[in-house]
Amino acid sequence: MSDAAREAAQEATRGHAQDSTGGGGLDSATPARSTPALSPIRRYGPPILITLAAVGLWQLILPLAHVPEYLLPTPSEVAAGMKADWPVLEPALLVTAWEILLGFVIAVAVGVGLAVLLHLVPVVRRAVYPLLIGSQTVPIVVLAPILVILLGYGIMPKLVIVALICFFPIVVNGIDGLRSVDGELISMMRTLNASRWAIFRRVEFPAALPSIFSGMRIAATFAAIGAVFGEWSGSNQGLGYVMLAATPNLLTARIFAAVVFLTLIALALFGAVSLLERIFVPWAPKENSR
Repeated sequence: MSDAAREAAQEATRGHAQDSTGGGGLDSATPARSTPALSPIRRYGPPILITLAAVGLWQLILPLAHVPEYLLPTPSEVAAGMKADWPVLEPALLVTAWEILLGFVIAVAVGVGLAVLLHLVPVVRRAVYPLLIGSQTVPIVVLAPILVILLGYGIMPKLVIVALICFFPIVVNGIDGLRSVDGELISMMRTLNASRWAIFRRVEFPAALPSIFSGMRIAATFAAIGAVFGEWSGSNQGLGYVMLAATPNLLTARIFAAVVFLTLIALALFGAVSLLERIFVPWAPKENSR
C-alpha cells in the first residue's frame, strides 16, 4: 500500500474513532454528550461509607452477642492479629503476590494471542472455540490436585492454575472485540489495497483493546482465587497455605488477615489494569456523571 493511501487510512480511522466515542471529530454535532467525570469523593465515597458501616456493625454486634474470637473475630482482633502474625504473613504475602502477578501476565499473553489466532483463522476458531468453552465446565478444584501431581509442589502448578482461571474472560472479550469492528472501516481499508495484516494492525486490534482490557479487569478479580486453590492443593508457603495451617488450630483472626491481604492484592491488580487502560487506550469510554 502506498504512503499516501496509508496516511488516508490512518486519518479516516482516527476520525471514525473520535466520532464513535464522542471525541469531537470534524463531523461531530453533539459536543454536549461529553459530561464531566465523577469526582473522587462521588466515585469512591459511597462504597467506602458502606464498607465502614459494615465494619462498624461487625465490631459492635459481635461483643454484644458474646461470639468467641475463634468462631468470628472482630475487625479490631483481625487488625491485632495482622500485627502479631506479620512475621508469618509477610513472606506468605510476597509468595502469593508473585504467583498472582506472574500467572496473570501469562494469562494475558496466552489469552490475547489465542483471541487473535481464533479471529484471524476461522477454521481454527470453529474447531477450538467449542472446546475452549467446554474446558471451563471442569471445576478448577478438580484440576488443581492433578496439576500438583504432574508439575510438583513448586510454583509451576500455581501459575498454571492462575492462568487457567484468568485467560478465559480475556479470550472471550478479545474475540468479541475483534469481531465487533465497524465493517465500513474494513471495507474502506480494502478499497485502499490494505493487506490483511494492515487491517488487523490499524483497525481491528486498536478497536478491540477496550474489550480486551475489560476481560483483563474481570480476570484480575479471579487471579487470587487460582493462587489460593493451587496453594491448598499442595504447598508449604503462601497465604493459602497459611489459611490451611491456621484452620485446625482455630486461628481465625489469621485466616481473616490472609483474606484481607488477598482482597488487597486483587484490588491492586484491578487498579493497575485500569491505569494501563487509561494510558494505552485513551479513547476507551469513561464513566461519566449523570
